[in-house]
Formats: sequence, C-alpha cells, structure tokens
Amino acid sequence: MSPTPDRAARGAVLEALAAAALFGAAAPLGKLLVYRLAPLQLAGLLYLGAALAVLPVAWRRGGPMDGANRRRLAAAVLCGGIVAPVLLVLALRIADAAAVSLLLTLEVAATAALGALFFRDVLGRRGWVGIAGVLLASATLAWSGGAPGLLTAALVGLACLLWGLDNNLTALIDALPPARVTLIKGAVAGGCNLLLAALLMPEWPGLTDVAAALAIGALCYGLSLVLFIRAAQRLGAVRAQATFATAPFWGVALAAAVLGEALPIGAVGAMLLAGLSVFILVRARHTHWHRHEPLEHEHSHRHDDGHHAHEHDGLPADTRHTHRHAHGAIAHAHPHLPDLHHRHAHEDR
Repeated sequence: MSPTPDRAARGAVLEALAAAALFGAAAPLGKLLVYRLAPLQLAGLLYLGAALAVLPVAWRRGGPMDGANRRRLAAAVLCGGIVAPVLLVLALRIADAAAVSLLLTLEVAATAALGALFFRDVLGRRGWVGIAGVLLASATLAWSGGAPGLLTAALVGLACLLWGLDNNLTALIDALPPARVTLIKGAVAGGCNLLLAALLMPEWPGLTDVAAALAIGALCYGLSLVLFIRAAQRLGAVRAQATFATAPFWGVALAAAVLGEALPIGAVGAMLLAGLSVFILVRARHTHWHRHEPLEHEHSHRHDDGHHAHEHDGLPADTRHTHRHAHGAIAHAHPHLPDLHHRHAHEDR
C-alpha cells in the first residue's frame, strides 16, 4: 500500500524547513557586507559560493538534457540566479534586514500564483485563501514602513516574482540531481554577475570580505537550494515554497540577535497573518482519478510510493535513492501532491 501524502511528504517538509532556516539567515548576514561590496559583487559571490559548496558531489553527476530541461534551467538561472539576487541586495541597501526578510513572504505568493496559472500546480479554494493572506501580510509590512518601505517592497516583490518563476521551473527539471542543478545555477549566475562587476567597477573588495560572501553563499544559497529542490520535486513547487516561507521569520530572529534591529511597526501582526496563511496553504490536498503517461527521468524516489515499480536486488522498498528510471503508463486514484509525477490538467478546477 502506498504511503499517505502526509507520511510520504514528511521528509520533504523537513528538508524545506532546513532550507528556509539557511536562506532566512542570508539577509541579516548579507547586511553585514552590503556596504563593503557592490550589489553585483555581492550577488555574484553569493551564488559562486553556492556552486563551490556543491562542487565536490555534483561535478561528475548528471544525465542527458533534453530541450525542455535546458530551457527550464536557462530561464531559472537568468531569473533566479542573475537578476533576483541583485534586486535583493539593492533592497538591503535601503532597508533593515528584518523588513527585507519579512517581505520575502511574497515569494510564496508568486510561486503559487505562477504555479496555478502556468504549471498545473493545483491550489483550490483553501490554497487561494492562503495566498491572499500572504499578500495581505506583505502589504501590511510594506505600508508600515512608509515611502522607503514601498520602494523596498517593489524591489523585493520583483525579486520574489523572478524567484517564483525560478521555483516552478526548477521543480520540473528531472534530468539532473539537485546538487548538479545548484552547481550550474551558482556557477553561471555568479560568473555573470562577477563579470559585469569587473567591467563596471575597477575596485575590488579585500580577501576577507570575499571569503565571507562565499561562505554565506555556500550555506544560505548552496545547501539551502539543494534541500529546496529536493523538497520541491516531492511536494510540488507551491507546497515546498509554502514551507520555505518560514525563512523570513528565521531572518527576523537572526537580525534581532546579530544586528540588534527592532521590528517595524505592524511586523508582529504581519508575521502572525503570514504564518496562518502558510499553514492554510500547506494543508491543501486533493484526490481524483488520473492517468500517467510513459516517462523517463531522474530524481530521488522510493519503491513503496505506488509509482516506482522497478526493482533493485537487495534494496529495501522504503530506501530513498536517485537514478535515471522509466515509468510505464498507469491510471489510478489516490491522494497526491503536484510532484514530478502529478502535473496533469484539472479542467474542473
């Protein structure tokens, strides 16, 4: 019998929470460097650090890439790796790290809206209620900051829209393991931003600042991104992002502890509303009869989930592992999430 969605997704939820804690630390830690490095330099070093963090385990792995996967990866690198980090660094230059961290809750709304509209990631009524709550919480936070808050919200909001597109595209990349995707995104995005920085500005920071930026990127972007991609492939981009939306609260706590920042007016209410909205979104589930077409791809999986019938001698069915494998056509009904195997159409929703 296949595991229930809650049981099967438990490990993925824990991975998304760990990814959130690491990414949430990026804003307050990055705030320590925003006046020592130019935005392009800092953004480039953060993503280059992410690539270096996964290089030992990722550089030899990866299967053939078809056209669809290449296009998804290229768009994800451009939107989420090159442009969005620069917008975030610019926001950190004009606002407190705590305020920027809280505004990052917009990413879950962007991911969910794009997923529902363009990527067959079903939300349902409860899901849209959760999205509306996250948007209201972010708007409350931006309004409490006055005019500078509105400019910050515009920068972070655009970055979150680009990361939302990145999240949905990355969740559908099934030709490469998460570490390999992180390596490519980090190396290309980091290299592009550093090249632009070298062309536009002659002065470069000291080795200590460079090392600090690489270290922050390795933990807060590299390890975090690997964990998030693993979770998104098993939960779907929207639910993984909903769990990942706890990142701003980790960032706020660290900003208070490390930087001594006070919470903006209205921030506590916004945090509570955002937390409740994320809970509503995560709880959205659905069941119906659906058909799987033949498919070949690579991702982390188990053999007791009702979708992986191939065998390995001596490998227990509940052991999670990764390799390239093929699926035959099958039709069945069971509770499911919009993971790599469940991006079918829902004409009645």
